[in-house]
Amino acid sequence: MGRLFGVRRQAAALQRGAHNYVPKVSVNGLKLYYEIDGDGEPVVLIPGFAAGRWIWFRQTADLSRDFRVISFDPRGVSASDKTEGPQTISLLADDIAHLLQEIDVTHAHVVGASFGGFVAQEFALKYPSMTRKLVLCCTSFGGPNHVVPAPETLQALASTKGLNSEERMRTNLLLAFTPEYVRTQAAEVDHIVRLRAMNEVPEHIYLSQLQAAMSFNVESRLEGISSPTLVLSGDADVIVPVQNSRNLAARIPDAKLHIVEGGSHTFFIEQAEKFNCVIREFLLAADFRG
Repeated sequence: MGRLFGVRRQAAALQRGAHNYVPKVSVNGLKLYYEIDGDGEPVVLIPGFAAGRWIWFRQTADLSRDFRVISFDPRGVSASDKTEGPQTISLLADDIAHLLQEIDVTHAHVVGASFGGFVAQEFALKYPSMTRKLVLCCTSFGGPNHVVPAPETLQALASTKGLNSEERMRTNLLLAFTPEYVRTQAAEVDHIVRLRAMNEVPEHIYLSQLQAAMSFNVESRLEGISSPTLVLSGDADVIVPVQNSRNLAARIPDAKLHIVEGGSHTFFIEQAEKFNCVIREFLLAADFRG
């Protein structure tokens, strides 16, 4: 399906011949870049740490066959306005709520990966009436009971040395993939590196997101999530170990857990067909068994 801009303001701009119209909305004092693909029930995709809408390149076209897929660049990232001041998970959840309100979406399915899963949990807790179903991928409830990765992985992620360099991208970004994928899918790995290179993240934004991630903790609040929830993880995730997903699913009322065998932190890219099938079934079904 072609891209649909489901807001009157966009249609009016196109009718006026605004061929260079850029889909941005004013949110919390800044402009967020977003795109809408397909039609049907709205699904908002929340990207992970220091990532933009590009990270969902294996999902947007496929899922848009059944849903109205809303993807966006978070504040400070890629085509959205660069901001000063600290970021918090709560603020990022507010941004999404305001974005949906601006494009006349009263409620949506919410999908978040990794850091985006933090934001998705906060959104579901803060805006329950706007959250239809919730999908939490390769993420955690944070806090002292978060299961941490190996020290060398933590050190690599915390460093900002060569932040937007291709060398850094290949070293750190590829922690998220399985060695087999890196070895056998060289062309797609190169494509991902290029996508990241085209979407620079300022150092202060990177550090601000890192601080937000480190201070995130909703373990004691998870019983307040009322939306039907699916938790997914790969069992070969070295960034957010799979036990975090097991712990998360155990704390959210009636949550379903789906573990992807051999799945890395970015199993939604490596095993996109399987990932898309699982969440499509969950979002479309009245009842889902993982």
